[in-house]
Amino acid sequence: MSGDERRDGLLVVRCQLGEREAFRELVERWHAPLWRYLRSVADSSDLADDLAQEAWVAVLRGLPRLRRPERFAPWLFTIARRAVTDHLRRAYRDPRTLAEEPEDVAAGDDPFGGVLTAMQVEAGLSGLPPLEREVLVLFHLQDLPLADCAEILGVPPGTVKSRLHRARRMLRGVLVERGYQS
Repeated sequence: MSGDERRDGLLVVRCQLGEREAFRELVERWHAPLWRYLRSVADSSDLADDLAQEAWVAVLRGLPRLRRPERFAPWLFTIARRAVTDHLRRAYRDPRTLAEEPEDVAAGDDPFGGVLTAMQVEAGLSGLPPLEREVLVLFHLQDLPLADCAEILGVPPGTVKSRLHRARRMLRGVLVERGYQS
């Protein structure tokens, strides 16, 4: 268990014991990464604000039942992912909302050679479909291990690997189209 996992686990246990200050510390520690994830996946700052608020409410309600406090980060991002999914379901039911959503565009052929920088990933994210965008955000921008990405996405690690491969290839196409060189 890493030091961060241990620290998060202690904060969660303190929250479970009713310490309000511990929850404030969790929010302080995790709000920025959570918001960046939601902003990247939802492609809207305002929507990310709303979804982050929904996620923190769900965290507050669910903390008493969290059995593995050291696994707080994957649990948090799973809740955030559920908030995005619920939002998309509501949006698809209401056609007026869909008109306001950005369109996704995907292109590309070759696997992306070399190491991606966070700036390159962020620059190309808006051109990717949600599944590919999400896996890149979790793995490259949130620096989560493959196993945590798999847990958050609810798929086997092999599926995460194949999505990463496809997403990198698509991202390369988007970046080349926008003038970035690989």
